[in-house]
Amino acid sequence: MRRQTSTSGINPAGSSRVMRLDPLSLPLSFQAQDTRADGGVRRIELHRERVVLHRAVQGMQMAINVRVSDFLGVGLRGLDDAQMLVLVHRDPSLNIPLGVSSDRDEITSAWQMWSDIFQLPQLPEDHPSEPAVRRRRHNAIRARRPKFLVRRRGGDLLNPANIHQGEREIIARD
Repeated sequence: MRRQTSTSGINPAGSSRVMRLDPLSLPLSFQAQDTRADGGVRRIELHRERVVLHRAVQGMQMAINVRVSDFLGVGLRGLDDAQMLVLVHRDPSLNIPLGVSSDRDEITSAWQMWSDIFQLPQLPEDHPSEPAVRRRRHNAIRARRPKFLVRRRGGDLLNPANIHQGEREIIARD
């Protein structure tokens, strides 16, 4: 796996270079800021079909493997004097920074390339993140009748309208 250390990740002190990843040289491995991780850094492995996030939280090492198809798209976010490309996930802690640039044409072409490579939609600038659709928590199969009871007609024995005229109700007693 190749590493792009000179143009990606957290910039060394005094560096004036901005973060910029090359979409044509996948797979990539780089570091990005993570406020909840130990040391404020997480390592990201970016492949065409998956993303692996390596980080340590309170001394516990973890690797999170996420399919690229699970991401919502490639988003464009405005910064103070530049714009940033982000691989947007439903969970904001899983967003992946792809590049930062102050050149509008450069960021637009990179936005198109990342979108084409991952086959994800381009999300507009400052796209409001909608909450995830909640999954149903009930089991549809549990409400079904057992197979042998499907052939039988269900009835309501407690309803007096079900007792036909001329018939007596039989009550069994011990």
